[in-house]
Amino acid sequence: MNSFTPTPRTRVVRHAERGVYDREQIYSILDEAFICHVGFVADGQPYVIPTAYGRADDRLYLHGAAANRMLRSLAQGVDICATVTLIDGFVMARAAFRQSFNYRSVVILGKARLITDPAEKTAALRCLTNHVVAGRWEEVRPPDEKELAATSVLELPITEASAKVRSGPPLDAEADWPRPVWAGVVPVELATGEPVPDTHLLPGIPDLNLDRFGR
Repeated sequence: MNSFTPTPRTRVVRHAERGVYDREQIYSILDEAFICHVGFVADGQPYVIPTAYGRADDRLYLHGAAANRMLRSLAQGVDICATVTLIDGFVMARAAFRQSFNYRSVVILGKARLITDPAEKTAALRCLTNHVVAGRWEEVRPPDEKELAATSVLELPITEASAKVRSGPPLDAEADWPRPVWAGVVPVELATGEPVPDTHLLPGIPDLNLDRFGR
């Protein structure tokens, strides 16, 4: 299917016209971001934890230390809400009530599965590593047996998801147009800075190609 079927939990109600269920657009948002926030309840206490992730087809991978509270809780099959947000612009309106952002966000609901098969676990970690920097897994040392044992990896199926997207100018009331203040949109982009080499870098190592961080 090219689109997710909205459910009572994922249907966008407030500004329904901004709701997006197209699978390709939702995946493009997930592929552009680096961090997701995972919400869950453990022992009656709600938590929202920021974490890195990777996507392969209709699966989202999460990882961390085997002793990690979040991963131990999620591995028990608790309900999860994972979110991603990209800020595309500051929407500068003439009225405080109309100040806003241009953004793209995704919400995924479901339950995660603990990956125990070593080959599947390694493939998931490759996905996570290359999500940040394309091709990084192929040039670094892979995890050894001890490191794999100390790491938990979870798979979250992307079966119940939606996006919400705002774009365009401020929505000022016509009565506010004469107000003598700047209004419009200030675009926002995530950019890399100048790389700082590690002090133990071997002589002759080529400079890092920053295009590999591109989305």
